[in-house]
Amino acid sequence: MNIWLVMLLGGLITFAIRFSLIYLFGRLHIPETVRQALRYVPPAVLSAITFPELFFHEGTLNMSFENTRLLAGLVAILVAWVSRSTLVTIIAGMLALFVLQWFF
Repeated sequence: MNIWLVMLLGGLITFAIRFSLIYLFGRLHIPETVRQALRYVPPAVLSAITFPELFFHEGTLNMSFENTRLLAGLVAILVAWVSRSTLVTIIAGMLALFVLQWFF
């Protein structure tokens, strides 16, 4: 019963936070420069999460050909550049990682 209560409360809190921000953005006038700046937040956050996973292994910088995550990331970058599709990029990067881990 406790786990269900935690999940329900967590969902309600998450919903309340997101709804309040959506509600405020709809009611307040936000300058165009701020709107343009906010468009860069998701890529910046994604980069901050992804890059350490690509370049660091067990706390040390690993830029060798044995770093399967870095190689799969390079494949994903190439696919993203060619396809311009987020879904295709994610699938290609995951497949590349699985194949590389299978060989190494």
